[in-house]
Amino acid sequence: MGTITRTFANNITTSGVFKPTAFNNASFDNVTAVPEGVIEGGSMVLLSTQTASASASISFTTGIDSTYKEYMFIFNNIHPATDGTSLQFNLSTDSGSNYNVTKTSSSFRAIHNESDSSTDLSYVTAHDLAQETGYQILAIPVGSDADQTASGYFHLFEPSSTTFVKHFISNFNNYSNSDYSVNDYIAGYANTTSAINAIDFKFASGNIDAGTIQMFGIL
Repeated sequence: MGTITRTFANNITTSGVFKPTAFNNASFDNVTAVPEGVIEGGSMVLLSTQTASASASISFTTGIDSTYKEYMFIFNNIHPATDGTSLQFNLSTDSGSNYNVTKTSSSFRAIHNESDSSTDLSYVTAHDLAQETGYQILAIPVGSDADQTASGYFHLFEPSSTTFVKHFISNFNNYSNSDYSVNDYIAGYANTTSAINAIDFKFASGNIDAGTIQMFGIL
């Protein structure tokens, strides 16, 4: 980046965070470029990465607290050991001793068949929950062929709140066992005012054969 004006430079911290009107002209007289960084209020901080290897589930039991208002999980090439199974999640208020938080959700999906180009866009009643404590589906049916996986993201909002319910949204694309591209959209809320401090991801049947899940905190 080239030279920037002193007015803008005066509002850049040495770590690259923009804070309007936070500094006077004398503070950064010699700043000519913005260091690597992000605008305050949109920073993503990588907190944890877990890699599956014939794993029954992947759980995040630490790091979910009041530090961040939003947590984002990115899934890269999650491969099941069992063909045509569903990727799903549940939440915990007791650091992972129990995953049984009450949830209400909605679900819709788009599909496209690679062989005959058939398509569909529909609400999926079988994938939503209504005040249920079981696992919520994120992606189905994920194929187990060598090249078949699911990838996507999951957002959890202010899990440490003891006032409000905990909203979540997700979007996954999977290569299904029937050779479809399946794009699943899920959204809902955990109907509890207790703090959420752990989350578990697993397939409905069989292990997570491979793939990574990253947890980010968002300021």
